[in-house]
Amino acid sequence: MLRNPTLGPRALLLGLCLATSAAWAQSHEDRLDALERRVEADRKLLHDWGGLIRYGSENTEVPKRRPGETRVVFFGDDTFDLWDDRAEFFPGKPYFNRGVAGQTTPQMLVRFRQDVIKLDPAVVILQGGMNDIASLTGPSTQGMMIENYQSMIELAQAHGIQVVLASLLPICDCGTNQTALRPRGKIFGVNDWLEEYAEEHGLVYLNFYGALADGREFRRDLTDDGLVPNAAGYKAMAPLAEAAIAEAVAQSQRPPR
Repeated sequence: MLRNPTLGPRALLLGLCLATSAAWAQSHEDRLDALERRVEADRKLLHDWGGLIRYGSENTEVPKRRPGETRVVFFGDDTFDLWDDRAEFFPGKPYFNRGVAGQTTPQMLVRFRQDVIKLDPAVVILQGGMNDIASLTGPSTQGMMIENYQSMIELAQAHGIQVVLASLLPICDCGTNQTALRPRGKIFGVNDWLEEYAEEHGLVYLNFYGALADGREFRRDLTDDGLVPNAAGYKAMAPLAEAAIAEAVAQSQRPPR
């Protein structure tokens, strides 16, 4: 049988060309998908900057709080928004998830009356700031974030709502490059302020960070993307949230000094 000594290298070269072409096509498609998602996100941002549409109609169907009901609103960004998708969110409890992925604290402040006060909860858990650090809606300083937090806290207290301040979460470059977008030093700075403010003003501080971190890193068994918990991460967070809620309710029942 005659053999063509050049057939092997030619076939190999053709295979490499086809593989490279397929990889380029996939990469190009991925870039187009990412661009389309970004355009859609920007469109929504221009149309509804505060995110009021997200829960607007759903809120109108929430009944009045019953006497003795410990209604709780989890109010924040990606961390709370994705809880429903990645893990069961407190089944059977009168807890309302009002997280919106991608939001910053000024956007949260815009929808605070609609998504918190109008629901008349006994407790609100506030958790936000990671997207401020990443400047998703423009430049933001820690001072600006603090002012937004203070405004939300004051609004809650004016309506008799107990406030729980939840820490920002750890990050890791596990799936995406998070440390370049959200420097750890800024996360530490916000968490230090939240803890100190809670202590000075008699609020409950909910330390999610400590339960999810291994040193300075998000535990890799508790996250898939280095930013948001996976099902195991939310499972670790749930009892901490329950304990913080119980502490906030107990504080509300203590007689004033």
